Amino acid sequence: MAIPDVSGQSLTELFSLEGQVAVVTGGAAGIGRAIADRLAEAGADLVIGDIGDTTDVVASISERHPGRRILGTPLDVSEAASIVACADVAVSQFGRLDIWVNNAGVYPSVPLLDMTDDDWDRVLNVNLRGTFIGARESARRMVAAGHGGVIINLASTAGYQAGGPGVAHYVSSKHAVRGLTKSLAVELGPSSIRVLAIAPTLIETPGIEAGREQFRQSGLGDILDTYAQRLPLGRTGVPDDIARVAVFCASDLALFMTGSTLLVDAGDVAL
Repeated sequence: MAIPDVSGQSLTELFSLEGQVAVVTGGAAGIGRAIADRLAEAGADLVIGDIGDTTDVVASISERHPGRRILGTPLDVSEAASIVACADVAVSQFGRLDIWVNNAGVYPSVPLLDMTDDDWDRVLNVNLRGTFIGARESARRMVAAGHGGVIINLASTAGYQAGGPGVAHYVSSKHAVRGLTKSLAVELGPSSIRVLAIAPTLIETPGIEAGREQFRQSGLGDILDTYAQRLPLGRTGVPDDIARVAVFCASDLALFMTGSTLLVDAGDVAL
């Protein structure tokens, strides 16, 4: 099933997500919340999954975008059954699933010589295994429906470089997400399912604030602040910097793109 030629559509039509249903994992805060908000603005109905409480984000986005159908659901991406249940909510409540954003992730800091097997497994289970299962479950439903779809994986500039000490597990997981994205794109393309990844640089989120404290406790000082100061565009990112790119990926503006990782890095990887 080849993707259509949309050359005759206007930019407004290409950008619109009206009538589509999106799932955002880890959508209660930070980058996930910003992505959910922008997807709703573009016209999508939403299922927001998170290990934390989604009440506030559902109320906030519903108020900002009247007419959008928005549900929150508990989601732990380290548990396959939880991901399956989240995908089922989208189909049972809204009748379809068009966009799946694998945003949920963790970014702990542990020096290599202190890193336990459990430390390693936790990061790989959330950042890589959770992304794989989310992609698999969303693709199963998209293929069954026969209308194609888009899967967006959150990678990182750490998927291109070492990123500093204390994050061997994180760096490994994000390199793997880039490879997974390519493989999924090849396998799912014949079903008109596009798979893209977004690789942010340092983004100011609650998780990064927690990460700063972990780095200090690990004896690595203010490494994140130092990292931000060297970015060519002069500042760290904010969640909406990533959300705008996610909407582009989800929309028909990017209809001829799959398998790529889009750097949103303020020039980070160019250094």
